[in-house]
This record gives sequence, C-alpha cells and structure tokens, in this order.
Amino acid sequence: MDTNTKLVISTLCTSFFTFQLLFHFVSYWFSAKVSPGFNNLSFEKKIEWNSRIVSTCHSLLVGIFGLYIFFFDEATIADPLWGQSSLATMNIATASGYLISDLLILILYWKVIGDKYFIIHHCAALYAYYFVMKDGVLAYIANFRLLAELSSPFVNQRWFFEALKYPKFSKANVINGILMTVVFFVVRIVAIPPLYGFMYSVYGTEPYRRLGLIQCSWISTCVVLDVMNVMWMIKISKGCMKVISLIRQEKANNSLQNGKVD
Repeated sequence: MDTNTKLVISTLCTSFFTFQLLFHFVSYWFSAKVSPGFNNLSFEKKIEWNSRIVSTCHSLLVGIFGLYIFFFDEATIADPLWGQSSLATMNIATASGYLISDLLILILYWKVIGDKYFIIHHCAALYAYYFVMKDGVLAYIANFRLLAELSSPFVNQRWFFEALKYPKFSKANVINGILMTVVFFVVRIVAIPPLYGFMYSVYGTEPYRRLGLIQCSWISTCVVLDVMNVMWMIKISKGCMKVISLIRQEKANNSLQNGKVD
C-alpha cells in the first residue's frame, strides 16, 4: 500500500468516525449547553438539528481548507488536472468521510430527515471524489467544488432560527437570510461559468486526453451537482423575495397606521 493510499484511507476513516461521534454524542451535549431551546425540541427536530450541526462543522472545515488550496496550493494550481498535494487529498478524503457518514445517518433516520436530492448529491460527489483519491487527478477542481460548502452554515443557521421560533423579521434572521442568498449565489452559481470555461479550455489537450473515462465522470457529476445548485438557488431566491415583499408590506401598514401615507 503506497503512502497516498494510506493517507486517503486513514483520513477518510478518521473523518467518518469523527462526524459520527459529533452527531450521536457531541452535538447533544454542546447544543444543550449553548442553546437552552434545544431541550424543548421534539425527537425529530433534535435529529435534524444534530445533522445540521455536523454539516456546519464539515462545511467550515473543508471550505476553509478549500479556500487555502484554491489560492496557495502551488502543486495543484500549476496543474489543475494532474497536480497533487497531501493537503488537497486530505481535504477530499475528509469530505468523502463526511458524505459517507451523512448517507448512513440519512438512511438510519430516513422518516425524519430522508431526502432523495441529498442522496443524489452525496452519491454524485462520492463518485467524483473516488477518482481524485484513487488516481490523484483533478484535485484542484475537486477542492474548487468544495468551496460551495461555504454556503451551508448560513442555510443551516436559517433552519436553527426557524426551529427555535425566531421571528422571521428579526434582525438576526434577516441578516442571515441576506448572507445566505449572497454566499450561495457566489460559491454555487457564479462559480459555474469559470468551471465550464476551464473545461472548454483544456478540452482536447494532452493532459485532458490522459484522463480517459474520467472525463465523462468529471463532466457528468458537475452537471448533476450544478443542476441541483440552480434548483436550490431558485428556491432560496423565491424565499428571499417573499421575505422582502412581506417586510415592505409591513412597513407600508405601519406607515398607514402612523398616518404617514399621503
């Protein structure tokens, strides 16, 4: 077993068991300490709460390392198709360990948090990451895709506010909603054209031809994930517009009550 394989297996297993530990034990203890409202939640809500705590931890971890790799990892920047680095490989293995862990949790608690789109998302990502870890290809591209995870903490925070029955128009809720929409758009939608532009620029080159069948895996998984990102972006945009409309309506009503309308 070569060094890279050992690194992948050890990181992936450590990631899997760490996120399982976070879900089943750490989140219960931490959430009860930080948020008194956690203890008042139903069993079903607690399951989803813990799932989202784990999701946030994973997103921050791989997202921050992904940013570092995107800007400073010389080996993968110099050769986005075939460049390798231990940090990039570890980040992909960490994400893969989380995805396997989350798939297991989704299956175990399917009636509570089961979602067919998450299953599709996780399987598509794992399919792509398999080639990165096995063949050491597209590490830079895979880590670029992981930047999309930087939007997840805001999406999860929105759910936490809702579970704790925060007013929809509270300052914290509105600010998080705006940040969620902006960050989601930047890391998941704005990132789409440059990615496919890069694909087009390397198409037919010698490094691209060397990928072989991995070419189809790269393109197909990106298409699946980006279609889902666009669907989620539309849903988030509709929710954001609805909130803005309600805020305007409330302000108009307040103005009428105060006699400020001409």
